[in-house]
Amino acid sequence: MYSLGLVLNQRCTAGARSSGRAFTLLELLAVIVVLGIAGAMVIPSMSQTGVLKVQAAVRTIISDITFAQSDAVAFQERRALVFDVPTSTYRLVLVPGTTIDVANNTMYDPTRLNGLYIVDFRDNAFGNSRITAAAFDGANTLVFDAMGGPVHDAGSNTPLNSGSITVVGSGSTFDISIEAFTGRVSVVRVGP
Repeated sequence: MYSLGLVLNQRCTAGARSSGRAFTLLELLAVIVVLGIAGAMVIPSMSQTGVLKVQAAVRTIISDITFAQSDAVAFQERRALVFDVPTSTYRLVLVPGTTIDVANNTMYDPTRLNGLYIVDFRDNAFGNSRITAAAFDGANTLVFDAMGGPVHDAGSNTPLNSGSITVVGSGSTFDISIEAFTGRVSVVRVGP
């Protein structure tokens, strides 16, 4: 048993000596080249995070439009998105009658600090995205009737003629269009 332990100890010591060699210059250069190629692929991707945040802003608007339309149908009551272009914000509002009362009827959202359904594009989550235009037959409010159709205003049953929202950020411009009668949403990237 003693002799077997001595043989194993000698083999382990001999193996440790042979695996303790240094890297060759060629091996170091190969590793540096591979890291350089990986870095060249990652760095451009990191610079495009601003575009991704603008796209997230556009997706947020689209999902909120769809939610307002669905909520109007579910509760058989009008819903509105009221845009404030100078501050790049909008809010979802209940419309129980024929007027829009932003102060008292902004919808509740438990995920927000103040509990109100207000979306602010000045938040870091949206990068440098800005709402530069929001026009729905000349108004800044998109109203859905109880059937989910976009209408001219809160007190009207006249279908919306045209509606669009423009979002700008990180060198990109997106136009969000809302179709008359159906409220179908489509997005077109205008800028590079």
